[in-house]
Amino acid sequence: MKKYFEQLRPMERRLAVGVIVVVLLVVNYVMIWPHFGDWGNLDGKIQQERQTLQSYKDTIDQMPMVQQKLKKFQNEGEFVAQPDQAISFLGTIQGRANDTGVNIISAPPSSMHTNDAFYVERVETISARATDEQLVNFLYQLGNDPAMVRVWELDLHPDGARQRLEAGITLVASYQKTPGKNLKNATASAQ
Repeated sequence: MKKYFEQLRPMERRLAVGVIVVVLLVVNYVMIWPHFGDWGNLDGKIQQERQTLQSYKDTIDQMPMVQQKLKKFQNEGEFVAQPDQAISFLGTIQGRANDTGVNIISAPPSSMHTNDAFYVERVETISARATDEQLVNFLYQLGNDPAMVRVWELDLHPDGARQRLEAGITLVASYQKTPGKNLKNATASAQ
């Protein structure tokens, strides 16, 4: 290569060096300069992947706690076979009404719906007549029931004589879909 440059005249040498420089600049412009930002992008992607990995590790570390809560939810509440749930729910309502002196005027058949993995919800709408103290005691006792009864809607107004309250109450009870340890323990103790 040195011999080739020695044979060229000074003007040809300058032209050859200029062509080499231009070719190197074009190659750099096309092949190298577009990739200057790749290192920064790579660092950003690495940081993002590390955060994702840490998030996954944190979730995996929480698995024992999640499994413990899952077992708790599976064993919570009272298991009643699905055909007996409506009867049990209405029996609970009537039993609490008798205990507190609430007069149930009407109780149409209950409906059932579910969107939960562990529980089935029974909805019962009743009409009742009671004093304010009786009604509060009735609702309090329903709230302490193992079927997790809660009030969905409550419509109160005085009766004609203004001596008692007439209430339209929509109650919801949650029953387990499948028996948990509570049922197994109850069956074992009964045997």
